[in-house]
Amino acid sequence: MMNIQLNDVEVRVLGALVEKEITTPDYYPLSLHALINACNQRSNRDPVLSLSEGEVTAALDSLHQKGLARPVTSFDSRVPKYANQLAEVFNFDRRETAVLCVLLLRGPQTPGELRGRTERMYAFDDLAAVEATLHRLTEREPPLVRQLARQPGTKESRWTHLLAGEVEAWTPPAASTRETPAPDERVVRLESEVEELRKEVADLKRELSDFRKQFEPD
Repeated sequence: MMNIQLNDVEVRVLGALVEKEITTPDYYPLSLHALINACNQRSNRDPVLSLSEGEVTAALDSLHQKGLARPVTSFDSRVPKYANQLAEVFNFDRRETAVLCVLLLRGPQTPGELRGRTERMYAFDDLAAVEATLHRLTEREPPLVRQLARQPGTKESRWTHLLAGEVEAWTPPAASTRETPAPDERVVRLESEVEELRKEVADLKRELSDFRKQFEPD
């Protein structure tokens, strides 16, 4: 198995491509504009980033060289689009893909957090199923995840991916309430996701309009 080393922007771009492939397949592969929005969205991301077009483009080029992403062309779209190849490169099943995707997008997670946050991608039966998937990922050569030491004041140990190199420890964010999001926060997350989908639909409409103009008489 190849030893892949990603930087922080590549981690976010790859995670966003994987997430959108599973959760919004009708709008996948992603245009560059849609991918930038996916990388910078405020819901389901930790940390929240503000990546530029240049940063995302550079990350796509690097991921392409590493075999983890590729440009996609089609006869019905004049806009280049992009797809990930994570599952193909590592021969992942749906469980492994879902777990690694959340770790890429949200950083170190407990098994309980992973079970809740992978639900849209794969519905684990219980925590034991999540932990079994994590242990399979540790048995890869080289390992793709590892368990971090439990921090004082926390109930569970967190797990981290190793695609960006070794992680020594996890530092909890100040005044974090992420363990049990309040109902209002969930509503905000849903609203944010709807807004992202609206932007992607608008991109598709613009692409369709450009395509139709090719056949309009002068």
